[in-house]
Formats: sequence, structure tokens, C-alpha cells
Amino acid sequence: MADSSGTVTAESRARGIRATGRRRKATSRRRRALTITACALTSAVLLGGAGLGYVYFKLNGNLKGVDINAALGHDRPKNVDDGSMDILVMGSDSRAGKNGEYGRDEGGARSDTAMMVHVYKGHKKASVVSIPRDTLISRPDCTKDGKTVPGERRTMFNTAFEVGGPACAVKTVESISGIRMDHFIEVDFTGFKKLIDALGGVEITTSKAIDDNNSHLHLQPGKHTLDGEHALGLVRTRHGVPGGDGSDLGRIQLQQTFLKALMDQVKNVGVLTNPTKLYDIADTATKAITTDTDLNSVSELTGLAKSLGSLGSENIDMVTLPVTYDTANPDRVVPLTRQSQQVWDALRQDQDIPKSAIKGSAGDKGGTKNYVK
Repeated sequence: MADSSGTVTAESRARGIRATGRRRKATSRRRRALTITACALTSAVLLGGAGLGYVYFKLNGNLKGVDINAALGHDRPKNVDDGSMDILVMGSDSRAGKNGEYGRDEGGARSDTAMMVHVYKGHKKASVVSIPRDTLISRPDCTKDGKTVPGERRTMFNTAFEVGGPACAVKTVESISGIRMDHFIEVDFTGFKKLIDALGGVEITTSKAIDDNNSHLHLQPGKHTLDGEHALGLVRTRHGVPGGDGSDLGRIQLQQTFLKALMDQVKNVGVLTNPTKLYDIADTATKAITTDTDLNSVSELTGLAKSLGSLGSENIDMVTLPVTYDTANPDRVVPLTRQSQQVWDALRQDQDIPKSAIKGSAGDKGGTKNYVK
């Protein structure tokens, strides 16, 4: 998420990219989904079980899809049909429409949150790699609206989404990781807030005060139930966190912690016995996301969510892409080549990310990971 305006004090109450080969089926358990899409996928599972024809049709109409397979063609990493799954999850900071309250529309949406989610074979655990928006990368040539968008060297990672949309973001991640994405999911500002509100808020505990006028977030130490506005402020804040470095790296740590709390909240939401709450969550969730065309139906989301049913927050390993500050511009970071390759190699081989790949990375020094739980 971005870091324009944000939220106010919260006190104590306060789609694929699936390759043509078919992957992944797994058993369903009580825990649903992961990362930002936890709410949407959970809602889809519950809806699928409800068998409500009209509601099903209406919610399908809420979904938006992007045909990334058609946009990218065949020049992509090999599809490894081993039962694992890779999903690119992005948070959009478009200032269009209702998002205008967060700042002036500069002409294109950027993605200030990017997470590559690798679900291991068996779908009982996952690794999430956050890619800092300020990471300098070589962006490949992309196509948008039938026109070629030339590639660029030493450009910020989040420009891929801005200049070429979801397909370019996917192509960029595939080019730097060598891993084919199976799906793409995007959530925007307004949708994020509404999802949190529909869930009844998310509980967190802060160990120290967070005081950020830029995101309008002011939290005292202690327990808080964050509504959508406050939650958005938390995942966007970069300033006002004692010990933080004021960078996107510190913000990523807050995002990772919050998303685990969000997963726990989804797990505990009692909607099976409350049809009204079920509908509200499902309606809000399906309006909040844009997916690849292989996911833009309730039935497909239901199938994905069921395959992820055994995942809980304790089964998710969240890391930041190993980076170091750019010597020519300290406001930017560059990947640590050897260590980043360790990360991508491990995931490509469906193995755990080695701790040595993260050690010494600036992404491990944001200074905020112990401030929220």
C-alpha cells in the first residue's frame, strides 16, 4: 500500500496465471486463504458451500479479470507441474475514484505492496517474499493496450505495474525470479478498508507507540481492534515508528505482521451461522479484488480457497527479498544477487528459503517487526 494520507487513532476498541497444465488439489480444513486475499478466498469457500444461485450470480458480476496468459504468450518460465503454486499478490495505490482521498492521481496506479506467495506441494505451508517497491531492477519490454512499453534498466520495481498494468508486473516478477506465476490478485485501497470493516476489524498489539502524521495513524502501546481506516494506516506507515528507519523496508515488516493477524481474524470469524454477515463479506471481498481470468469466478476462487484450506498463519514464512541500499541513491535498494538467487532457487525447487539468504539483508533491518503482533 502507499503512504499518502491515512488514518486516525485506534484505541482498545478501536487472477492465471495458471498454466495450461493443471495443478493443485488439496484437502480442505477450517483455515482459509492467506495474505491480503484471505478475506476474499474465505468468503468464496463459504459461498460455494451455501449453494445460493442468485447470490452466486451476483457475486460473479462483482469480479474483475485480466487475461494475463494472453498478454504474456509463451515467452515465460517453464510451468513446473509439481503440485506447488505461485501467486503474485499486489496492493494498488491508484488515486482514481474513491481512492482520490489518498492523494492526487498521477495518471497511473502503482503497486506499493507486492508479495510473491509460494504454496508448497501438499498446500500445508507457504513462503511469502515481499518485493520492496523501491528495488532497482531491469524491467522487460511489456505490452499494454496493444502497444509496446519499452523495458528499462535500473528502474523501480513498482513502475512495472504503473506503466504496463498487471501483465507487466507479472512479467517483471517472472523475469527476476525465473518462476512462472500461476495466479495474480490485486486489492486496492478502498477494497482493503471495506474488507477489514466487513470482518469486524483486526486485533493487534503494539509494544510501543506508533505516531505518524503522514498516514494519520496514532496508536498507543497495547491492544487495538483496527477498523479498515486504521488498518490501512498501519500497512502504509513508514514514519513515526520508534526504531524504524522510515523506509519501505520497515513498512513491509509491519505489513507482514498485520497480514498474519488478518489470517487469524478470518479463521475466527463466525459467519457460517450468520447469512447476512456471510453475504456482506463475500460481496465486499469480490468487489475488492482484480484477478487473472482463470480466477474471476466464485467457483474458481472457491476451488483455490479449498486447496489452501490447511494453511494458517503459523504455516507461513514471510521474508523480504534480500536487498542492500543503492550506493548511488540511498533512497533505493538493489537485490543482493547471490542471496536473492538463493531465495528464488529454493522456491523453484519447492524448498524452504534458507536463513542464510536473508542474513545481512537491509530488508531484515527495517526495525519494526517487533512493534506489532
